[in-house]
Amino acid sequence: MLEHPLLPLHSDLSHRAVVDTASLPWVDSPEATVKRKLIERRGGDGTRATSLVKFAAGARFPCHVHHGGEEFIVLEGAFCDERGCFPKGSYVLNPPGSSHAPYAPDGCVIFVKLHHLPPESQSPISIDTLNTPWLPGLVEGLEVMPLSDIAGQHTALVRWQPDTYFKPHHHFGGEEIFVLEGEFCDETGAYPAGSWIRSPHWSKHTPFTRSGCTIFVKTGHLPIPDSWYANQKSVPSFS
Repeated sequence: MLEHPLLPLHSDLSHRAVVDTASLPWVDSPEATVKRKLIERRGGDGTRATSLVKFAAGARFPCHVHHGGEEFIVLEGAFCDERGCFPKGSYVLNPPGSSHAPYAPDGCVIFVKLHHLPPESQSPISIDTLNTPWLPGLVEGLEVMPLSDIAGQHTALVRWQPDTYFKPHHHFGGEEIFVLEGEFCDETGAYPAGSWIRSPHWSKHTPFTRSGCTIFVKTGHLPIPDSWYANQKSVPSFS
């Protein structure tokens, strides 16, 4: 989506950040029929940003370029552009340098990330997650739907059955979660639908859920400090 200059928000990627988007206000965007809930951003135009974006029925954005790429999942309604219309549950990745003129005939809400994709991302991706098979996860009660895997950045949906517990683990290159349904938990708290959690490189947690949940997850996309490599006797292999 288009942006206008704003102050940085949760812009220090070396620190954990948690946002309850249900408590955030909708704010105006450059287009009168489009509003946003701002979650994180580095600063002004053309910078890294994460937000919820709501299109009113009939809303349109003028054609614009995503120099650092765009990645989103449709939460309500249908998002449309020159490539077609993407209904609720659609995951879309537009690579760096791509352009489009989006619109929403009946309105929509999307969770969107901007200006964060590596240059290796060359081809657009679109996945109808409501009609794509789930794969078994690493523990009983866990299912995974891979969405993209680009230069060490992994994006997926993860579905947890009630009373599912995962082992403690670190995240090389960090982890970012948006809770789509249910309640996701770890040792630091419980996060209902609409929660956004960003954990920096090599952060550790022990996730679980009591009620069940579905989460949108990105890993491997956050900065790795040079000091971390300097302190390692060997770089871990994840192959």
